[in-house]
Amino acid sequence: MSQRPIQFWFRGQLVPVSQVSPQRTVLQWLREDQHACGSKEGCGEGDCGACTVVVGSRDDAAPGGVRLEAVNSCIQFLPTLDGKALFTVEDLANGDALHPLQQAMVDCHGSQCGFCTPGFVMSMWAQYDTRQATGGGVPSRDEVNDCLSGNLCRCTGYRPIVDAACAAWEAPAQKLDRAPLRAVLDTLAAMTALEYEHAGQRFFAPRSIEALAVLCETHPEARILAGSTDVGLWVTKQLRDLGDILYIGAVDELKRITVAADAIEIGAGATLTDAFAALCAEDAQWTDLARRFASVPVRNAGTLGGNVANGSPIGDSMPALIALGTRIVLQKGASIREMALEDFYLAYQKTAREPGEFVRALRVPRRREEVLFRTWKISKRADQDISAVCAAFALRLDAGVVTQARIAFGGMAATPRRAALAEAALQGQPLSETSIRAAMTALAQDYQPLDDMRATAGYRMQVAQNLLWRLWLEHAGSAVSLAEVSA
Repeated sequence: MSQRPIQFWFRGQLVPVSQVSPQRTVLQWLREDQHACGSKEGCGEGDCGACTVVVGSRDDAAPGGVRLEAVNSCIQFLPTLDGKALFTVEDLANGDALHPLQQAMVDCHGSQCGFCTPGFVMSMWAQYDTRQATGGGVPSRDEVNDCLSGNLCRCTGYRPIVDAACAAWEAPAQKLDRAPLRAVLDTLAAMTALEYEHAGQRFFAPRSIEALAVLCETHPEARILAGSTDVGLWVTKQLRDLGDILYIGAVDELKRITVAADAIEIGAGATLTDAFAALCAEDAQWTDLARRFASVPVRNAGTLGGNVANGSPIGDSMPALIALGTRIVLQKGASIREMALEDFYLAYQKTAREPGEFVRALRVPRRREEVLFRTWKISKRADQDISAVCAAFALRLDAGVVTQARIAFGGMAATPRRAALAEAALQGQPLSETSIRAAMTALAQDYQPLDDMRATAGYRMQVAQNLLWRLWLEHAGSAVSLAEVSA
């Protein structure tokens, strides 16, 4: 690797950036260095969406070879833009003529104080331009609501904003010309991999797994960065110095998702958006969890591998992955090993990853007809909230008898963990009200949940037991009478 400036496409030209901290956020660069103040600073943690921008990247499967995605600029570090394109709300108008989305916001009275408006517009633009380019047609109100799940409005109210997103389609289409942008991105891709240094702090962005493996061994103390949806908060909220940073987002091989006969292999660099799309295509039971996992901008930046490697006890993907028997693939140098995902978690935010080792992929077993799989998230808000309890159940049935039980919970212990005693209560038993109630009782010995600001220990235990009961009700269906439900 040779050192060079950070380079990306912005406002119609290639922009080289140097002499800034690798921890400087995209939002800080926009507002303080470029005086482009359309993007607002609200929460500083990727929750409110006032800072939303759109990032364009090379993707042969996308329209014109360019993928447009809304992301939170407040938690994205500037070097992660290397080789990409950046769009803000100032880029949408054509001279004095507003973009159809901007004009619709005016016509539908979608803005009062206006603070959140640029973020809403950018989220809508990513959806609008992509659907225009793919012929996706007018989105439904539900699709618009999902698109805007990461944008918070405190004064206008969402109805006129959603009206504007739908009304924009009545105007003549206005699409981004992707051909010249793709040519620019191809030029950027031909540059050397980024190794950037400022004030003694280094940012490495290798482009191959081999180069990543060498850097991990050479710099075992370096902070491995994927989507920055959690690590970004360490800087914006905790003011931490991350030291050297090793970014995996430029390694295309780590973004691959491969469907084999027995498993779906999801590279550690695959975004949550792409990973959940693959999992939902395999089994529709993933759909609700995928839609309620953070927000669209967070899912566009964050990775499933990062969520797993982070080891948070409330990481919503892990219970379902553990219940399905997912295995994690780790690499150190040229050596590759794998283990059951539940064995990866040793203690609170402590994992089995060795110094110099990185997460390479996750192997999720394919759907099996004989397995009853369900996963549910319980939180105070439906959208973009941290779960109090996240549950997942995978029961293998043979003539109504549970031949294998895998039950996992998040939010119930210091790590995402299986419920061994509840599993034992079901193993070898007919799936019935009796066996389910026995498993509900066993849960009280499996976990000793804590009280915190999201839920009390008693609430968590009651919810966990009720989710087992819900599993039984869904399975039994009409065979369960109202009298049994109320008993």
